[in-house]
Order: sequence, then structure tokens, then C-alpha cells
Amino acid sequence: MKNAFRLLAVATILILSGKAFAEIRVTDVKGREVSLAEPAKRIVLGFYYEDFIAVAGPGAMDRVVALSLSTWKDWRPNQFATYVRAIPGIENIPDIGDTENGTFSVEKAIATKPDLVILAAWSYDALGDAVKQFDAAGIPVLTLDYNAQTVEKHVQSTLLLGKVTGSEKRAEALAAEYKAAMEDIEARIQKAAPTTKKVYVELAQKGPSEVGNSYGNGMWGTLIEKLGGINIAKGQVENWGPLSPEYVLAQQPDLIFLAGSEWLNRPQAVTVGFGATDELARERMKAYLGRPGWDQLPAVRNDQVHAIYHGGARTLSDYVYAQYIAKQLYPEAFKDIDPAAEIRRYYDTWMPIKADGVFVLPYKALGQ
Repeated sequence: MKNAFRLLAVATILILSGKAFAEIRVTDVKGREVSLAEPAKRIVLGFYYEDFIAVAGPGAMDRVVALSLSTWKDWRPNQFATYVRAIPGIENIPDIGDTENGTFSVEKAIATKPDLVILAAWSYDALGDAVKQFDAAGIPVLTLDYNAQTVEKHVQSTLLLGKVTGSEKRAEALAAEYKAAMEDIEARIQKAAPTTKKVYVELAQKGPSEVGNSYGNGMWGTLIEKLGGINIAKGQVENWGPLSPEYVLAQQPDLIFLAGSEWLNRPQAVTVGFGATDELARERMKAYLGRPGWDQLPAVRNDQVHAIYHGGARTLSDYVYAQYIAKQLYPEAFKDIDPAAEIRRYYDTWMPIKADGVFVLPYKALGQ
């Protein structure tokens, strides 16, 4: 009888320890401890849609029970439509609003009975005390941060996604590929002569008559600084905000990047991204070049104005845009790098869609 009790006790310990071992424990980008009993099967996805799909792999969106729809469908409509064709049904996933326009509904999210909520760090911050409702409901919240545009945060966020979705091998491969690409960029820059080129990035969303955001820290600002360029927005705006036209003219930038996308109801925006064409992108860019005084800027005089896909920032594929910017800063060091071809390879390798469209493009006048 005693032996039977001992065997039962040992079996109980093994079962309990097995459960403990199987439990997923991670520390997210905000230093919060997050625990799951098993890989998440019912996920509320707040942002970083493409990175989630890349890491979780085939069937990724089958796990999503709710998402913030407008920051995907409205910000990147052509991208979203491409995914709808590849993954039918995602357009019917319940929308729980988003923190960008103040419509995010914690109550709607909880009603979908998720076992995990994934939020961008900025979205988590925007929710404030409302996020505590998830805690009260016993629903874990995981924060990610690709917006910081650092290798460290990109790798951490990717490995976190791998852990909570049970896709560690894909996550490790993606993280390693990203890290290697960024290290290659850094190595090439280290061998090149330092650049003194001034860089201006503008969110080319509203047309030339209204100045769009530039980036002091994070996103394009962080990338430019990491690549050794002189970001004229540094110290002028904290994260993002418009620079005065007079300031831009006074700074005489050597490179201008117009960050375009596929926004809805933005008829004057620089249109790049999925389904975009060279002709339309350059037509929209030409309007920006017609701003007062721009014809005297070194970037304009020397044909160094470029369109770049704003949807490509803060993603696992943004190393391609780092390559493109670096190629303009150090042409000789990156002469063998073809960012446009690399973005196609990335999508062919990791995504269920192809990168059909325009994602990086130099301005060239007709006839050039």
C-alpha cells in the first residue's frame, strides 16, 4: 500500500511538473511577465499584422478572433486587399477599434474570449488604466515594439511572437536573418568613408500644400541616425511632427525621402506600396518638388529625391529600407545591393503574398 501511495505521489509530481514545464513564460518589451498555459489559439491582434503572419506561419490568421481593423485596412488598403485574396475570411474578423483614433474597445475584445491580447507598446500606453480590464478578466497581454527601429527590439519582439504562438523555429530564423542583414549594413558602413549628407524624411500623405510629419526619434529617424546620416528632424521634433518649410530650406538636405503609402481618401499622397506604379508615384512626387524653394535644394538639384514605403517601417522587412537609404548615403559600398529585389525575396520566403508594387523609387523626370 505504501508503495502504491509513493507511486501515486511520484506520478502526481511528474504531472504537475510537466504542466509547469509546458507553461510559457516570457518577459515582454515593457518588462512585464506574461504566462500562457500553451501556445495561444484565440488572439486579439492590435498591430504588427505582417510580422505576426511571418512568425506564426501558415494558418496564423485562423488564430485571430479580433483585430484593430482600421490601422490595417485604412492605412494599408492595397496591402490588406492582397491579404484578403490570399487568406479569405480575414475581412470578417471582428473589429475592436484602435487606440490611434480612440475607438479601441476593451469590452469588445474581452467578449471574443481571447487567450492572449497582442498590442504594440505605444497602443498599450495609449490604453492607460483601461488595460487593467484584461488583467481583471484573466487575459494575458503581450507588448511588442518594432516602432523603436532597433535590432534589439525587433529581435526581442520576434522571439516573443515565436514563443506565444509555438513557432520558435520560424521566429529564430527570421530574427537571425534580420540581425544578419543589419550587421551587413553596419559592416559596409564601417568600411566606407563617413557621410556628411543631410537627410529629410516627410510623410507624404497630405499633398505638397500641407507639410507632413518628419521623424526625430523612432521609425525613420532612428534608421537614418543608425546609418550615419544627418537627420535634420533630430532635436526639432521628439518622435514625429512637421518641420517648418523655412527650416527645411535653411538645412539644404542632400537627400529627401518621401514616405508614401496606399492611404484611403488621400488623392495627393505619394502612392507607393502594393499595386502602385512608377508612373503614379513619380507624378505625385513631382508635385512635392514644385514647392517654393525646393528647386534650390541639393537633393532636388542632384536627383536625390526618393519615395519609400511607409508601411515598410517598423516591420521585419524594414532592413530592406535600411539598405535603400544606406545605398543613397554610401553608393559605392552598396552598389551590389538591390533592395527592390530583396523585398520580393523576403515576401516569397516568408509571406503568403507577393510584393507586387513599388516600395522604393528614385524620382526621375519624364525623359530621364
